[in-house]
Amino acid sequence: MPRNDGGPDGAVVTISALREWRLPAPGSSKHTRGRIVVVGGSPSTPGAAMLAGLAGLRVGAGVLALAVAEPVAAAVAAALPEAAVHGSALIAGGRDDDRLAAAVAGSAAVVVGPGLDDPEVTARVVAAVLEAVDDGTRLVLDAFALGVLADADRVERIAGRSVLTPNPGEAARLLQREIGDDEDGAAVAAEIAKRYGAAVSYESWVADADGRAWTVPAGHPGLGTSGSGDVLAGAIGGLLARGADPAQAAAWGTYLHGTAGDRLAARVGRLGFLARELTVELPLVLVEAEA
Repeated sequence: MPRNDGGPDGAVVTISALREWRLPAPGSSKHTRGRIVVVGGSPSTPGAAMLAGLAGLRVGAGVLALAVAEPVAAAVAAALPEAAVHGSALIAGGRDDDRLAAAVAGSAAVVVGPGLDDPEVTARVVAAVLEAVDDGTRLVLDAFALGVLADADRVERIAGRSVLTPNPGEAARLLQREIGDDEDGAAVAAEIAKRYGAAVSYESWVADADGRAWTVPAGHPGLGTSGSGDVLAGAIGGLLARGADPAQAAAWGTYLHGTAGDRLAARVGRLGFLARELTVELPLVLVEAEA
């Protein structure tokens, strides 16, 4: 996949700034836009993986696969016909198998975490993914995957190719310290980025391991709704699959997610819109940003 490693430092991420930091050309087929795999979807929360996968497609990824708990795989496949669905015993809390490794092999981007809800299972899943992914595969780690990352085996494998999407609680676990209510969010994002060698999308701040930083003046508290973070993680993963580098995918994805929320707030209300509605807005915001 082509890579775009440029981009401004210290910028406010506006539509004008994004038009100067263009995404890689999409090419002429679904294969040139990359294959994204979402790893998550426990038996009780398969919808989170579905939301992330749908968001990845909505920002232009060409091919989608989901690796979810084996008991829910058939239902997920029927509900999301755009995806190839792989049932995994490991995600369901069972013993390791080769199906998870086979699902992530050859992918351009893998999103790990949406819908995982058990720390011990998540730790095994993260370790299996880090062991199995190709060296050129880009990663997004979200939700419970962030909660176990500080103690994960082979965590060094995320450096230079990953985006982390923590909320404040997950940020505290990543840094293994308390985060004060008045602590500077930009500094928190930068600290996580430096520690893990990854790009970070933390609330309205984006940072990367090279010390670059961006502010995204989009979004509002109504985005704190069930499934919203899964949409953000999936959107970033879809941009990675298209060939964006981690910092660009984090900045663009955070902007698209926040602006989609702003538009729903104007049309539906600041509270009460659904995460699935964000996925409908994503391509509309994207086409304007790419104009």
